Amino acid sequence: MTPRPLEVGAPATTEACRWITAIAESQCRHSFEQLFLRFAPKLKSYFLRYGWADPVAEDMAQDVLLAIWRKAVQFDSNRASASGWIYAIARNLRIDRERQSRRPTPTIEGWPRHEPDPEALCCAVQAEARLKTALSDLPVEQSAVIHLAYFEERSHVEIAERLQLPLGTVKSRIRRAAERLRSKLDG
Repeated sequence: MTPRPLEVGAPATTEACRWITAIAESQCRHSFEQLFLRFAPKLKSYFLRYGWADPVAEDMAQDVLLAIWRKAVQFDSNRASASGWIYAIARNLRIDRERQSRRPTPTIEGWPRHEPDPEALCCAVQAEARLKTALSDLPVEQSAVIHLAYFEERSHVEIAERLQLPLGTVKSRIRRAAERLRSKLDG
């Protein structure tokens, strides 16, 4: 079988070149539609040949075409044919995706897993219950500043403004409340 002469593919390449140029110059939707109809199935097939699942291959083909829409102004027909430029984008996307799929995702799951220690879990539940009890035993004015400072993470100035108190009063209430909590929890 003899290879096809290069001229046979020239009209399609010329059409694709015109479409990309029209997209670059005026964001012509009709040209993009024509380019999409011509290249989406080919690009999907390209990705399928590299072992990507059907839906992934389809998504990647669409990503390539979106990249063409965004990068059409970068196309230079003197440096590459339209299809060569399109497949270069496809190749780069494929390589990027392959790298991402091989790269371990930085998650806590990568750390050694330890099942929670039942005793430690029980102690944590008991400590939480003791803290709730100690907080409920505080006078209302101390409980309010502790709640704003530690649970709502408000600054002392914000607490003073919100409760319309002098800053020194807020600080002393927080200090007294913390001392009371410490003595109840340590005992």
